[in-house]
Amino acid sequence: MIASEKWAHDLRQWAIPSEIIEQAPESPWIHPPALFGVPDVIADTPSHQRAREAMPTGGSILDIGCGGGIAAFAAASPGGSVFGVDHQQEMLDMFAKTADARGLMHSEVLGDWPDVSPATPQADVVTCHHVVYNVQDIVPFLTALAAHATKRVVIELPQQHPLSVATPLWKHFWDLNRPTAPGPEDLMNVLTEMGIDAELELWTGEAFRQLELDKEVPINRVRLCLPESREAEIREVMEKIGPPPARPLATIWWDVKSSATN
Repeated sequence: MIASEKWAHDLRQWAIPSEIIEQAPESPWIHPPALFGVPDVIADTPSHQRAREAMPTGGSILDIGCGGGIAAFAAASPGGSVFGVDHQQEMLDMFAKTADARGLMHSEVLGDWPDVSPATPQADVVTCHHVVYNVQDIVPFLTALAAHATKRVVIELPQQHPLSVATPLWKHFWDLNRPTAPGPEDLMNVLTEMGIDAELELWTGEAFRQLELDKEVPINRVRLCLPESREAEIREVMEKIGPPPARPLATIWWDVKSSATN
């Protein structure tokens, strides 16, 4: 099995079984904007460092799956430009508001990547944080990232699928064992097959930003395909599990001048 096919196969194993989806009171695929706001002080990380070191003064950065734009604003050059792509308008509104507050030129593109790539400008640096585990057809996605960068592409992803944090909850409520693959090394194998000479750095970051428990319980309830009547039980289980630990993360980057895509 070639690397891109293995990537797609492994991600398909994360699908919620149809018998669970069919009885869900609402769609479990939610991304609450409150989880993606930009803090006043953005913690520095290897991903931000790799992006900044490739940014010229007054340069531009394109953030794919931008959310509120932490990846873009952590590396944005004074007097530069930031471009955001996201499939949720609420995220783009947050992105634009922050860009205005920071005095940066900006533009936003609503839609899924790479579908909207023809309408998206190039930039010195392209960032893509915590998105690739949502992408089964990974080669066109990566190809479009590289085509839109004039200097560097920087990807950040957890060392394990982001839904891994809910593995105990799925086991408790549905007796469902969740998979463990794919991981950063699998993405590196895809890039190698594409002819892209990328670098990988493994590191440990802060625990994923939490909301107050009263707000997080309903989010987990929706993601677990459960009715509101189970929220008290969800809260009890979450309290027993405790807050998530520090996150093992990975940064993958490459300079486009030394890359070749198939």
